[in-house]
Amino acid sequence: MTSEQITVAPARRRAHWHTALTLAVLVTAVCLARRHWPVLETGALRLAVADHGWLLVAATAAAATWACAALAQQGAVLRPLPSRRLVAAQFAASAAGQLLPAGLGAGAVNLRFLMRCGLPAGRSATALAVKATACGVVRGALIAVLAAACPGTLGLAHLSAGWIALAVAAIGLIVLLGGALWPRWRRAPALVLADIRAVHARPHRAAALWGGSLGFAVLHALVLIAVTRAVDLPLAPVRVALLYFAASSAAALLPTPGGLGSLDAALALAFTATGAPAAAAASAVLGYRLLTVWLPLVPGLVVLGVLIRRKAL
Repeated sequence: MTSEQITVAPARRRAHWHTALTLAVLVTAVCLARRHWPVLETGALRLAVADHGWLLVAATAAAATWACAALAQQGAVLRPLPSRRLVAAQFAASAAGQLLPAGLGAGAVNLRFLMRCGLPAGRSATALAVKATACGVVRGALIAVLAAACPGTLGLAHLSAGWIALAVAAIGLIVLLGGALWPRWRRAPALVLADIRAVHARPHRAAALWGGSLGFAVLHALVLIAVTRAVDLPLAPVRVALLYFAASSAAALLPTPGGLGSLDAALALAFTATGAPAAAAASAVLGYRLLTVWLPLVPGLVVLGVLIRRKAL
């Protein structure tokens, strides 16, 4: 057996496990959707007659997320990037991220874009890791601040044993995969830390990194808040933001394309656990997904094709 075959075999096994887990989550989501179809139908009808002014606010916030993503990506790179192509790449990456699990599609698009801009493959990968690290830190800080402002909102008493077991299983899978990949990736944290120090040596780059990451997270929360206002969901905006950050963080543990199924279920569960009506919760989730995923999907794929044709990716 050649060294190439030895290298490819574990990668294929990981891909098979990853695909199996993704399919399991998607099948579970379909089963839940069929079981709760009357609630989803009522939620869709409620969304159809929602307040158009608030929906316009939500759509504007959704469109601004791509500019913030571009700002954060520029902040993670010392070299200036072409601004228009950078924003277009983020728009295309958001569409590609809906097709492959665990952010692989978005990561691949951004990696190719940075390499086309002249960055080596290693530096491009660490730039993506720097951006991901900043986004994770910002999200964790927002959860901590909002949880202090809304004590008791994230109590686990409302969670069923099945959801808790599923979360524990997902964390265990991540730990196992991390242990298997650690010998190959043990140098990655040092490279990422070196790039983080280099970025923070330039204040304007650090400001772009953290400002873009904060804006991206806050705008996504604003999309959901505006949709809840549009469908008259009786929850305070601060609580909606906290539930969004907590639910999206939990959904990230389940590697489905674009969080399909996992994020929807987590958001719906979070809303209903706080006493919101099931139909209103379904309307809010459907509206958020419509504005952030389904409506931009086809235009994003068109932009992706244009960027590939022009060899920007």
